[in-house]
Amino acid sequence: MKEISLHLLDIAENSIKANASHVTISIDENTLEDRLTMSVKDNGKGMTTEMTQKIVDPFTTSRTTRKVGLGIPLLKAAAEMCNGFLTITSQPGAGTELIVQFQRSHIDRMPLGDVAGTILHLVIGSPATHWTFKYKVNDKEFEFDDQIIKSELDGIPLSEPMVLSFIRNELKAGISNISINK
Repeated sequence: MKEISLHLLDIAENSIKANASHVTISIDENTLEDRLTMSVKDNGKGMTTEMTQKIVDPFTTSRTTRKVGLGIPLLKAAAEMCNGFLTITSQPGAGTELIVQFQRSHIDRMPLGDVAGTILHLVIGSPATHWTFKYKVNDKEFEFDDQIIKSELDGIPLSEPMVLSFIRNELKAGISNISINK
């Protein structure tokens, strides 16, 4: 995967497969400390300590369609190559949190990519899941919580064209308003 947003998508899809009803995705760009930190936290079925340790092995996967799982091992390798790290904490029945950090200015750090598109895909693709997205750049913050929109819609599908356009614009504007690359 060439963009961080695609890794976030992969990890969030793992949360859905783990029956999470609430997933929080956070991105924190700290230019003062030269760090880019992201996390995906869910309330899904969780994993044992043994599985948490194995999950960074490319030859460990819970999928039955193939015998390798490259997403998390590749993300871990990319983070470590950029003076960062990846940690996973989980407890059966209590959910999982994955945190990955990069040196923000590292020449080999992959770009963030289309974060708004990734969040939109998750919100529309898994409407039964409660999605929270937090994006912080130094002291500026943007937060998106799909529950607010869902409660206002009172049963109108998120895939309705006007709703879809509103969510897309909300995400793009929120990210753009605090982005360093304006």
